[in-house]
Amino acid sequence: MSDKVKLTKMNYDADRPAAKNPIKIMDLSLRDGHQSLFATRGRTEDMIPVAEMMDEVGFWAIETWGGATFDTMHRFLNEDPWERLRTLKRYIKKTPFSMLLRAQNLVGYRNYADDLAYAFVDRAAENGMDVFRTFDALNDYRNFETVVKQIKKSGKHFQGCICYTLTEPRLGGEVYNSEYYVRKAKELEDMGADSICLKDMAGLMAPYDAYELVKELKKQVKAPIHLHSHFTSGMSPMTHLKAIEAGVDIIDTCMTPYAYRTSHAAVEPLVMALLGTSRDTGFDIKKLAAINEIFEKQILPKYKHLLDDSKVSIIDINVLLHQTPGGMLSNLVNQLREMDALDKIDEVYKELPRVRKELGQIPLVTPTSQIVGVQTVNNVLHDTPEERYKMITGQVKDLCYGLYGKTAVPIDKELQKKALKGYPRGETPITSRPAEVLEPELEKAIKEVGDLAVDIDDQILYAIFPVTGKKFLEWKYGKAEAPDSVKPITMEKVKAREALVKKALAGELIEKKEGTPEKTDAVRTFNVFVDNEYFAVDVDPVGGAPVFAAAQPAVVSRPAARAAAAPAPVAKAEPVAAPAQPVSGTLLVAPMPGMVVRFEKKVGDKVKQGDTVMILEAMKMENALVAPCDGSLNALNFSVGDSVVKGAPLAVIA
Repeated sequence: MSDKVKLTKMNYDADRPAAKNPIKIMDLSLRDGHQSLFATRGRTEDMIPVAEMMDEVGFWAIETWGGATFDTMHRFLNEDPWERLRTLKRYIKKTPFSMLLRAQNLVGYRNYADDLAYAFVDRAAENGMDVFRTFDALNDYRNFETVVKQIKKSGKHFQGCICYTLTEPRLGGEVYNSEYYVRKAKELEDMGADSICLKDMAGLMAPYDAYELVKELKKQVKAPIHLHSHFTSGMSPMTHLKAIEAGVDIIDTCMTPYAYRTSHAAVEPLVMALLGTSRDTGFDIKKLAAINEIFEKQILPKYKHLLDDSKVSIIDINVLLHQTPGGMLSNLVNQLREMDALDKIDEVYKELPRVRKELGQIPLVTPTSQIVGVQTVNNVLHDTPEERYKMITGQVKDLCYGLYGKTAVPIDKELQKKALKGYPRGETPITSRPAEVLEPELEKAIKEVGDLAVDIDDQILYAIFPVTGKKFLEWKYGKAEAPDSVKPITMEKVKAREALVKKALAGELIEKKEGTPEKTDAVRTFNVFVDNEYFAVDVDPVGGAPVFAAAQPAVVSRPAARAAAAPAPVAKAEPVAAPAQPVSGTLLVAPMPGMVVRFEKKVGDKVKQGDTVMILEAMKMENALVAPCDGSLNALNFSVGDSVVKGAPLAVIA
């Protein structure tokens, strides 16, 4: 990038020469941007106002799908993921669409059978996808084989990713060094990759490491090199410039309102930095500014309440120590907060590198970031000085068995032995391609979902997410009413909420009465948070303290049978159905907030201490909940799909 920028003589609007080798830009605002900043809650209706304008910018591609969008849309937004593709394609007609595909994991959190993988890629291509950015969390490219065949058959662009991770502060060491990444790039090229992406999901790549690595890759492989580096550590803008100097072909950025923090660097500063050079993007900064105006004024206010304003700094230098991607980090914090254990966060940071090492020094990216993160939380909360890994998630067991692929270094032998004790598939790990041991699953899912699914897209959605997918299809086709929590918020509601907050801060919502009464013994103090402002408020109930019935922790009611669409008991621990005859016994309680996804036992079964009774999903990882004693299973107080709070009495054993 030796050409000098003559800003004093150059008119931005006229006589701007075309660059000899313009850097190509892929925009991530409509996928990774909102996934990183506000939990993937961006709605299709809020993408439409800028869609046609973004189509005119000249992006190499626009990332519109994949990653967590498929899960979040149907689970939390009551949106059909397939419909987003079709809708945006009507507005964005010139710029290719890109998606993040988790290889054999597709858009889920485990490896799916080959038949489902073929069908998913086929339907994604038919619904409008052009570029399949494909990665495997372990960089085990055996997990690419099935999806790549279908990507090529569909005539689409196969971008192979190398997940970038480190075992040292900078590039080097015995595991993740330059030779490792060059070797992986050559493997991808041999598979027919149309481009190769360095996927730096936690923002770990230092500028001079990027320069040397890109230089070496450009020498040894012919496919275009694409750099994806999150802003989390604050290094990515510098890393981008050094990679551009080294000859990188494509860079990922976001529009400014969707940039920075745990997202990506903004496109606009890069456009101006390269203005007039041999790598000039050619983008019109005025067009970008017009798009940002809409984002700022018409769209982002709807999501302000989801943004994390707890930190002043926009960078997190600690990511260089724990290497946890930003989205995963916020999930860990939320999980600890829900469990009243946020004070344990420093212990989690210390335990996480240890767990990662024992699980084979795996890169931390979905789903391995969740696997390591949730297991770390389990260790911190449940382990004792005498025993580590007291509660091992189902996904850790799958990883130890080999269902995710081959790790960079061997998994700790003692941990692997403990995790595979009594494992249903066997106690000896496999060495084959993981999907080879998986039975076909699409036809089975089609039979299960029945008439609730009206087409192949519905059937695939259910096959990947059977519990939440079924719930969504019931909402979609009017079999059950969608809760208010999944409905969109309007700008009118946003303005009304802001007005209410202003009144609350000004004290205008409080009824003022003359004369101050004496406080009674019933007064209670509450912490009140209004728009991130904290107040300590004393509340003294009029008429004295409320009277509560005495608690009977070991007595619960046996629920009557419920329809699948019955409301889930989110805020209450007791069963939803009308009480029948009370039954007493030992309670199996929820050790954490989560969702019931499967029962291994039914009411009336005899169980022994340690037998798995049910599976509770927490942070998308499955935890086996075991019987605390021998006896008969007298009650199951929740149904599949129900969300439960920590401490909820899930079952009774007598």
